[in-house]
Amino acid sequence: MDQFTINLLFVGASFALYIGIAIWARAGSTSEFYAAGRGVHPVTNGMATAADWMSAASFISMAGLIAFTGYDNSSFLMGWTGGYVLLALLLAPYLRKFGKFTVSEFIGDRFYSQTARIVAVVCLIVASTTYVIGQMTGVGVAFGRFLEVDNTTGLLIGAAVVFAYAVFGGMKGVTYTQVAQYVVLIMAYTIPAIFISLQLTGTPIPALGLFGEHAASGEPLLAKLDAIVTELGFNEYTAHHADTFNMVLFTLSLMIGTAGLPHVIMRFFTVPKVSDARWSAGWALVFIALLYLTAPAVGAMARLNISEMMWPNGGVNGEAVSVEQIENEERYDWMKTWQKTGLLNWEDKNGDGKIQYYNDKSEAMQAMAAEKGWTGNELTKFNRDILVLANPEIANLPGWVIGLVAAGGLAAALSTAAGLLLAISSAVSHDLIKGAINPQISEKGELFSARVAMAVAIVVATYLGLNPPGFAAQTVALAFGLAAASIFPALMMGIFSTKINNTGAVAGMIAGISVTLIYIFLHKGWFFVPGTNSFTDADPLLGTVKSTSFGAIGAAINFTVAYVVSGMTKPLPAEIKELVQSVRVPRGAGSAQDH
Repeated sequence: MDQFTINLLFVGASFALYIGIAIWARAGSTSEFYAAGRGVHPVTNGMATAADWMSAASFISMAGLIAFTGYDNSSFLMGWTGGYVLLALLLAPYLRKFGKFTVSEFIGDRFYSQTARIVAVVCLIVASTTYVIGQMTGVGVAFGRFLEVDNTTGLLIGAAVVFAYAVFGGMKGVTYTQVAQYVVLIMAYTIPAIFISLQLTGTPIPALGLFGEHAASGEPLLAKLDAIVTELGFNEYTAHHADTFNMVLFTLSLMIGTAGLPHVIMRFFTVPKVSDARWSAGWALVFIALLYLTAPAVGAMARLNISEMMWPNGGVNGEAVSVEQIENEERYDWMKTWQKTGLLNWEDKNGDGKIQYYNDKSEAMQAMAAEKGWTGNELTKFNRDILVLANPEIANLPGWVIGLVAAGGLAAALSTAAGLLLAISSAVSHDLIKGAINPQISEKGELFSARVAMAVAIVVATYLGLNPPGFAAQTVALAFGLAAASIFPALMMGIFSTKINNTGAVAGMIAGISVTLIYIFLHKGWFFVPGTNSFTDADPLLGTVKSTSFGAIGAAINFTVAYVVSGMTKPLPAEIKELVQSVRVPRGAGSAQDH
């Protein structure tokens, strides 16, 4: 059986499962559409939350960014994991105690303002739409490779699948679909990692293999990797080379952005009790850790395998891989199949029949290249988002493992895309239409508007996903920055402060997201249109602060403006102070209010 057929079997079976679950658990009421009827078990919710959380950025892109940068990109791991701890400890139980369906509804009621609710809806839509762009980018990469079509066609197919099961199932359908997707994605991520760890280190646990010995050389694996990449003119893998201030800001942006992401927060509205929200968070951390402890090993081992494949004869002092080898040897078949997607390419620039892979920006390598007659790096394109999906092929693993990874990569992207689209649709239908425009709308009408909003969001995200502002994880980082600058401060001040009034909260959210969005557009292009940017992350506007790191500054602006404006305007009403104090007691949550 050829690899394409195996891929179709794995992907087709997983999709049939997801759509079948969505039909079985189809939402019949707004309570089921928004919060799964508040009847989800904490373990089930923890697994669904983990799938919701581990997006295309985590599954597809993160290990690739770590692989090609090393230690400096470990901030993705630190920021996302630390942020989830913040969410579990500081927000989840208190928001569940409040007993509403959406984040925007909490902000509107806590700050006793329809304006605050609408501003929160806008912030949520901006952050979530940016996040969905990253997911659709990952969907396009995965479908493009495993269905052997171009990236654009893959993206359109993925959008159709998301539409099929997210629009009809709502939170109830999405919850149980995400449980299945977690099982698929965690198997798809860890099984190849175990095989590769055994190949390179003889250790079946990848996280331990990362710090073990490289079986072929007897050296520590990381020391072997450092030696190879520095020989090719790249930075030492295990050392810190980036700007420390920007790295701290970036990690902080990811942390507080995590705690402000509406699609994750919504998951804690689905459990029966406040204590269940805490248990859900604990179980989710366990399920997330299974992947996050494996990712650094996946990145390092893949980088080692790729470098050795491009220099199979002893590094730069030997011969590079030949064009003939790439075209004829089975172990290089992965390069030809990925070339079809447009995400990998090479070119024999000097006509010597070899493909030299090295850092042609390094002065030392430029001198060596001049001596040897090389004319630049000939691995001309290697999209970071393909690394995890290509990993089993690079390691020459069995076809069924490759098929499993295909299903896992799609599960990761689709699960988060569904959660984000649900957050967008609930914000539009429940908070904007029912909450502000037409409070008398029927439940049937509200459900219809939610599904229409989700369909429109899919179309917009698909269009923007065709020209994303970066790799999947980089695009997602922008969304985290927007959530950090807008939603997180409002939630924190809403729960823990009795000094912030409605005027201060609105002013803070508008200031935070406006400044952050402008900073991002100045670096990534206005509305992410290529060529409209004035700066780049290589040469940013403010010192060393990249667009992906600005969210922490936006959050500080939000907090500052909110406190200053609140101090200059009317104090909080007594009944709202009592509400805030009651929410901070994490027990005794009442039943959900009927809407």
